[in-house]
Amino acid sequence: MSTASPDGALTVVLLKAGRTKLRYPAVRIADDGTRVTVRAPWAVPGVRDFGFVRFEPGDVFTEHYWRDAWFSVKEVRTGAGELKGWYCDITRPAVVRDAELVVEDLDLDLWVSADRSAVLRLDEDEFAASGLAGRDPEAARAAERALDELERLARSADGLAPLLA
Repeated sequence: MSTASPDGALTVVLLKAGRTKLRYPAVRIADDGTRVTVRAPWAVPGVRDFGFVRFEPGDVFTEHYWRDAWFSVKEVRTGAGELKGWYCDITRPAVVRDAELVVEDLDLDLWVSADRSAVLRLDEDEFAASGLAGRDPEAARAAERALDELERLARSADGLAPLLA
């Protein structure tokens, strides 16, 4: 367990290829020792339009990280509370230390729309170009298995709900 501040404040640190890609403040809302759940506003200035979803100021992310799984799942809602969907990052297992939640992004992503009509595998080209399969074949296989498992769950009758319960 970490030594995060008593009010639940911590900083999410997203690493990519060993370098800090993004840091942003969040509030821990749950931690059962395996899964850490935080809530944070959209942390990047301006609008990010992916074509299938827009992330924008006012959006709220409820983010689930596991210490024993190779992914994180972010529920995305508008500031008014309307569900946009779930953005899933394939990552190494999360580490919580001091007042930071640290996770390494492995390029693969999955988007699941709110109505579950769209389940999109993303950035497979970036993952292939990253060279992870050559540098760390075991991690690459774990990342691919995690993406397959999240997609299987997203397409199942219950979707991602059992994972987030």
